[in-house]
Amino acid sequence: MAETSTGEGALICIPTYNEAENIERIVPAVLERVPNAHVLVIDDNSPDGTGQLADRLADTHPNVHVLHRVGKEGLGKAYLAGFRWALERDYRYIFEFDADFSHNPDYLPHFIALLDHHD
Repeated sequence: MAETSTGEGALICIPTYNEAENIERIVPAVLERVPNAHVLVIDDNSPDGTGQLADRLADTHPNVHVLHRVGKEGLGKAYLAGFRWALERDYRYIFEFDADFSHNPDYLPHFIALLDHHD
């Protein structure tokens, strides 16, 4: 895969809890860098409406999906739920990604390109 990989077969898992101020920026930023990737927002019933904002993004972007969980169960369990969701749908690559931009979307094409030669 070339450095400019578009993310074919990749799922970017983004757990959220009270990320309303970030979710509408991070999802488009990820898809801009890897337009063929899919994004799964895993929301733990955020009281600030993050889940509803994620639903709106999913309604307008076919590559965006939302997994609603009933309550705050923690980051680790959110990632496990996202990985399970991805494996059930046969994604080739699964990425962990933070909604607060502590993970830089600019690196995604490079990471995906490296997967052709590295685990």
